[in-house]
Amino acid sequence: MNDPFASTLQKFAKEWADENGVDFQVDVVGYGDLATRVRSDFVGGTGNFDLFTMDIVWTGEFAEAGNTVDLSDRIARDADELDLDDIYDAAWTQGEWGDKQIAYPLAGYVNLLNYRTDVLEQEGLQVPATLEDLSDVALAIGNDGPVAGWVANGQQGPAAAQDWMAYSFQSGGQILDGDGKPVINSDVNVKSLELYRDLFDQAAPPGATEFDWGQRETAFTQGRAATVETWSVSRASYEDPEVSTIAGNVGTVPAPMAAGLDPKYAFGGWGLAINADSDTPDAAWEFIKWVTSPEVQKRWVEDGAGTYIRKSTAEDPELTAEFPFQPVVAEALANGDGDARPRVPQYSEIENAVGIAVSKVLTKGATPQEALDEAQATAEALF
Repeated sequence: MNDPFASTLQKFAKEWADENGVDFQVDVVGYGDLATRVRSDFVGGTGNFDLFTMDIVWTGEFAEAGNTVDLSDRIARDADELDLDDIYDAAWTQGEWGDKQIAYPLAGYVNLLNYRTDVLEQEGLQVPATLEDLSDVALAIGNDGPVAGWVANGQQGPAAAQDWMAYSFQSGGQILDGDGKPVINSDVNVKSLELYRDLFDQAAPPGATEFDWGQRETAFTQGRAATVETWSVSRASYEDPEVSTIAGNVGTVPAPMAAGLDPKYAFGGWGLAINADSDTPDAAWEFIKWVTSPEVQKRWVEDGAGTYIRKSTAEDPELTAEFPFQPVVAEALANGDGDARPRVPQYSEIENAVGIAVSKVLTKGATPQEALDEAQATAEALF
């Protein structure tokens, strides 16, 4: 996946390959292309990829289809060298399905709220402690000036669906209930989508209804938005003057929950999975063990990968001196929820239905109730 950790993964893969005499090619592709290529590889049984980064939400789909190697026996066999207790509980959801572990934690993300310290100070606004506070701050700044109050994904598809799901989660909403049934059009979700629409209308920069992750990040790093909720993988880049005009003026807190809700933070990111059709699963496993080890994970963060799976990494004093936001990441990881987006086999189709619904609302093609009723009907048919 062409997220910020990709260049580090390429570099480290070459290092390991050279040391072990293994030919190792790493292809870096975008989200949609990655999903298409690995699914095509599975369907064709071609085994073109031995290893691939697996989005947390593909877990149920790939597990039920038997697309990847169950790593449980290998983990049990090599437990003494894996330092398993050092890995955050939430990180295991990057591949955990029933009693199987079909991917190994690699790049853990938590949802953070980033804000412009200089803009909030200038406007006399406090750092948001709740979701309601965030709405108040965003709307107070508005979108009439050069700096909008807020930015998020609006592009139809996974971008809009995943961003709105985060706000639903922070509102206390769910996509599936405790019995695993869709509750997309719940009252909480309808109100959450109303808020999402209002923030786009009154606090987002022009064109935001077409933004995906990259455009959302650019709007923030180029000074066009005062607040953004985003995955922790992006945080280090905000201090890089080569890509950010706001270095030194960014504050960070865990993405705020609605008032009265216990703190839980959406967890996501990528595991490393071995293709069930690979003819080199043992070599693939050896690389997984090496790249996720405590020693290499410290170097991983030092290199700017921006992701965390281990407590020892997120709490490392040397790394914290270099990346002062790490305690915020550690707090969110300790309270991470890997089921903020459901990891069921039907997820991709649910996400598509939700993405259509959100886009319809943002472009005034439907009310939140109408759009989520339609997504609910689509989701119910999947079960």
